[in-house]
Amino acid sequence: MKLILQQEVKKLGKKGDIIDVAEGYARNYLLPQKLAIPATNNNINQITQQKASEARKKEQQLDEAKVMAGQMSKVEVTIPVKMGEGGKLFGSVTAKDIADALASQHKIEMDKRKIELKDAIKSLGSYPVTIKLHPEVSTQITVHVATTD
Repeated sequence: MKLILQQEVKKLGKKGDIIDVAEGYARNYLLPQKLAIPATNNNINQITQQKASEARKKEQQLDEAKVMAGQMSKVEVTIPVKMGEGGKLFGSVTAKDIADALASQHKIEMDKRKIELKDAIKSLGSYPVTIKLHPEVSTQITVHVATTD
């Protein structure tokens, strides 16, 4: 019996997949649990349209991320820090500090989880920091760590 999955089912497929299963399995488990619907022409057309719509949305998000990456590559952020004895920082500069600086200096709201730091920044200087805007698009900004006077 041909069915269209409404959600992911282990060892069968993902949402929107058209599967062929035994009639008893379909009638006694998949259909009553609302895990699948019959694969009629109308339902197949509806799923095809949904997949096309999702593909367009993903393509649009990718294009937006590429445009934003182009703009973000020119961005530089200065983070003021307090210095201790011997030129050591009090604490370190983290992804949250960089996200806050982007918001205050450039009005760019960025989730701190998208900012990738290999190690926490613990000294003065300029550092390249990678920001992941999309699973396929990332860009680098320059972070300047300077003392407060």
